[in-house]
Order: sequence, then C-alpha cells, then structure tokens
Amino acid sequence: MSEVAHEIRDITAECQAFRNMAATWKESICTRIVGLGDSLEQSLWCLLANGHILLEGVPGLGKTLLVQTISQSAGLRATRVQCTPDLMPADVVGTTVLVEDLVHDRRDHQFRPGPVFTQILLADELNRATPRTQSALLEAMQERSVSVGGITYMLEKPFLVLATQNPIEQEGTHPLPEAQLDRFMAKIEVPAPSREALRTILERTTSQPLPPLRATIDAATLIAAQALAKEIVVAAPVMDWAIRLVLSTQPQSPYFSPSIKRFIRCGASPRAAQSLIAMGKVRALLAGRYALAIDDLRAVALPALRHRLALTFEADADRVDANEVVRRLVKNMPLEAP
Repeated sequence: MSEVAHEIRDITAECQAFRNMAATWKESICTRIVGLGDSLEQSLWCLLANGHILLEGVPGLGKTLLVQTISQSAGLRATRVQCTPDLMPADVVGTTVLVEDLVHDRRDHQFRPGPVFTQILLADELNRATPRTQSALLEAMQERSVSVGGITYMLEKPFLVLATQNPIEQEGTHPLPEAQLDRFMAKIEVPAPSREALRTILERTTSQPLPPLRATIDAATLIAAQALAKEIVVAAPVMDWAIRLVLSTQPQSPYFSPSIKRFIRCGASPRAAQSLIAMGKVRALLAGRYALAIDDLRAVALPALRHRLALTFEADADRVDANEVVRRLVKNMPLEAP
C-alpha cells in the first residue's frame, strides 16, 4: 500500500513540476513577447505535445521573434531558413559533395548537412518557397529523419519545425501542399497587438536594448515533459468525441455534418485526431487535471483543424472561413454518439 501511495506522490510531483516548468518558460518568453493573446498559449500546447507549428500573420507582428525567443528560452539549438523562390531542397536538407583527398590521391563523397539538422528549424515565410522546396521538409517533419543519396540520417531530439507564413493572398506566395499542412500539429493565427500591447512594445524596443534572454529549460527537460503529457488518461467517451469531430469533416463519412456540407470539399485526416488528443492532454495537465476532458478538445479544435480543411467555392462566396466551419462543428457535436 505504501509503495502505491509513493508512486502516486511521485506522479503528482512530476505533474506539478511540469506546470512549474511551463509557467517559468512562458514568463521567460513574455519578457520579449507581448500582445499575442491565445497564440502564445496555443504555441506552448503544441511544443509540449512535440508538434510542429505554422504561424500565420501579416509581416511585422513578431512571428520570427516569437520563434527565436522560444528557442533561446528553451536552450535549444536553432537555425533559420529564409524561404525565397530560388531556395532549393539541397539548401534545406543538405547535399552530397565530392571531396578530393590530395594526400592519399583519392576522391570521396561526403554528406554536408543542411540547416534542417538542428533542434528548432525556423522556416521563415515558408509559403514564399516553391512547392518543390516545401516538400523537402516532409520526411523531416514526419519521420524526424532525412534521406540523401540512399542513406537515412536521423535528426536530433527534440526536432521541431516552427514555420511562419504570410496570408496566401499576398503577392509572391505559394499555398502549402495539403501533405505538408497536415504535418503541422497546429496552425496558429498571430493577431495584431492591442493599444496597450503596442505601447509596451514601443517602450521595450525604442529605448534601451533588450536584455539577454536566459534559458529556463533544456532539451532533456522538454523531452521529459513531452513524455509525461502522453500519459494523461483519455476516457473512451472523450476519445469518441474527438473521433466523431474529425469524421464530421469528411464528406464520405456518415458523421458528415449536414449543416456545413456545402462548405467542405476535403476533410481532416487521422493526424487531426492525433493532434486534438496530444494538445488536449497538455492543456489538461497545465490545468491541473490528469484526464482529458471534452472542454480541452473544444479549446484545441481551432488550431488543430483550421489548416486541414479544404473549403468549397460556396464557402468563399458566402465568406465562411475555416475558423467558422470548425466553430460550427464543435458547437453542434453532441456529447454522446447518437
């Protein structure tokens, strides 16, 4: 009996340490970043769930600074790729080069790693790269590995892609392929700062230089936190609610919602359900609960689903965006299966 109680106390302590770590990490980020509202909270849910993030917003909102601040405050190695139309896949993943050894009079092929060999990869303005270059990240994001010249190279843990993109309506941008969008656990929309937030930004950036940012966690701490979040309990009815929510977006499913039938051309994949559960577990743990609740799934539905829905022309004509579709699906999804 005492051993069981001891295990429970240890688990409770680990969960409390998780919440303390997350709070400290967030405070460190907030010394540099203000005015993001729910965007910062959603980013932490995704990072602690070991997921990649796509940040969308017009230029100048601090998307790049947010990624840099996250990597510095977590003590993780980070590299940056500035995406442009002339960026090639080899510029991202690396390439094999022919090296001449003059001493031994021989030549050998050697692999020169690209910037993807890091812990946090900042793909800045990802939708300005061509589809060919965008697809170079597919294997790295899913398998956490890179294959070049028939050889597979494993990436260091943790490996997270934090990409930024401008709204696709802007000139010179390329919509991301569905296969790549699906590999992002969350798409987070970065809002414009409020009046008070903008005042704080100006006070911090137009007077004295920003102080150096000290790392509050490290890679080992982050990996352990990600593993702990996976242990959150998911009851069968809660998991079934997440499954039904994802199936309600698929036109071929019997759960397809009639109310939004004419707005969805292609629905969410199983990765969407995985993202819902993974981020929901982190939210539950941060709230001091050890079991996933449907309210957690409702809270993470927007960032987990908005980028996985392909809408119809009718949706565009009626000015119904993916956010509105997801909100309707969440609102109309019953707690229990019919």
